[in-house]
Amino acid sequence: QVQLVESGGGSVQAGGSLRLTCAASGVYTKIDFYMAWFRDVPGKGREGLAAMYTGGGSSYYADSVKDRFTISRDNAAKTVHLQMDSLKPEDTATYYCAAGDVVYPLDQREYNYWGQGTQVTVSS
Repeated sequence: QVQLVESGGGSVQAGGSLRLTCAASGVYTKIDFYMAWFRDVPGKGREGLAAMYTGGGSSYYADSVKDRFTISRDNAAKTVHLQMDSLKPEDTATYYCAAGDVVYPLDQREYNYWGQGTQVTVSS
């Protein structure tokens, strides 16, 4: 079982930045797996934003956040971060961290473990 806890959400003005952190604990069945960030926007469902493999390699980004958001990891600390720059009001959402052994890194249906979410509010 893997437990995920997000932190770092809050309120910021448009153009500002926030850094989300996902702390993982517990034991996963695989040595390496994907960790990702998603967000829920009311009326729009859950959107995959960024994902990376704990064993290294390419990161994956949604077009809506590419060049503004950066995913990074600290395997020793078992944390994954999402640096969010140039925030826009449309980035307002609840952000979730997820972990899983997946084929499509930005597809929520493949992830087994989820955090409780952290709210991000961007004002204009």
